[in-house]
Amino acid sequence: MRLDEFLTLVRDRGEYHSEDEAEQVSTAVLWVIASRIGPDEAAGLASDLPAPLDDALRLERGRPETFGREEFLRRVAQRTGARPRTAEWDAGAVLSTLGEAVPGDRVEHLLAQLPEDCADLFGRRGGPEGGTHDGR
Repeated sequence: MRLDEFLTLVRDRGEYHSEDEAEQVSTAVLWVIASRIGPDEAAGLASDLPAPLDDALRLERGRPETFGREEFLRRVAQRTGARPRTAEWDAGAVLSTLGEAVPGDRVEHLLAQLPEDCADLFGRRGGPEGGTHDGR
């Protein structure tokens, strides 16, 4: 997917005023994702995204951190300057677009590394019963 296509989808889903705003939010969400997954996974995901979005995934962060949905959203909010509820909206706009922009097997692998209660941010149901909110 081209950059303009990705940003247009994020802009429309997030109801942002501009593609610049969509790019800032996308970069913030991808940066937080990269801190949660391993470097190889981040590099693979980056290879499926257009520049400059791929840069947010290529930054060296060391070992992946383990944190749940609430911390994920807190970190997105911190990077965007938004409230946590807005960060959930932002993450959903970006991650549902990411789910369309990269191959399905890569999305499935990414989802397997994230807490089950993050699946809905990709526009999917999490867990065997539609998701949990256990913060894993």
